[in-house]
Amino acid sequence: MSKSILFLGATGGVGFSALQRSLAAGHSCTALCRTPSTLSDKIPAEVDQKLLRIEQGNAHDVDAVLRALLPSPSSPRQGLPHVIVFSIGAYFNLSKMGMDDAHVCENGIKTVLDALQKARTEHNLQGKPRIVALSSTGVSDFGRDVPLLFVPLYHVGLKVPHKDKKAMEDALVESEEEWTIVRPSLFVDGAKDGPKREIRAGKEDPIKGVVESKAVGYTISREDVGRWIFENLIEGEKAGEWLRRMAAITY
Repeated sequence: MSKSILFLGATGGVGFSALQRSLAAGHSCTALCRTPSTLSDKIPAEVDQKLLRIEQGNAHDVDAVLRALLPSPSSPRQGLPHVIVFSIGAYFNLSKMGMDDAHVCENGIKTVLDALQKARTEHNLQGKPRIVALSSTGVSDFGRDVPLLFVPLYHVGLKVPHKDKKAMEDALVESEEEWTIVRPSLFVDGAKDGPKREIRAGKEDPIKGVVESKAVGYTISREDVGRWIFENLIEGEKAGEWLRRMAAITY
């Protein structure tokens, strides 16, 4: 079945990987981008352009996210998208010697939640999209999901972005939306050992406060995180098993 998918963060490695696969599979995709050309210039010529709609706007602007949630005049979609892939993040700023926005994920997900509320109350849109939000290992309250060697790095060097990721996670857990939070291990560039290297996934239920299964590893590529999201949460037959769960994924 063809699905409608909204991407926030489609120009990044994870979002772009999931977007490419979704377009190739014939899904109808909308991407919100501050500068649309940064995405349109990357899309291969063979992609069916009718499947991709690019909206200009900032993921921290409720009205911009609302526009992206609404069906386009030419779209057969009547309600909200089936899936929202949320993969925005901050970058390290040398001049600040810190992250360029220490609350990028927290504020972004709150914007999505506010825009969904407005879409329902002001535009009478029906539906409950699965929000797939990109977080990180190392922020679990219920079990260690990183190697011991990485613990100092995660708790000292990545303290600020992890605090932001945790605030994003808490906002989703406390919401009434449907969601899956994806926690990749440390990022490396490029798919490793070909496009089908095995990806392991641990599962955590934050509502019950239990780790259902563990997968502790060192690294994973952004491209393969996007592949895992596409295969397991967009097209996966067992996507329901990840509803309101955290997925710690690694090689």
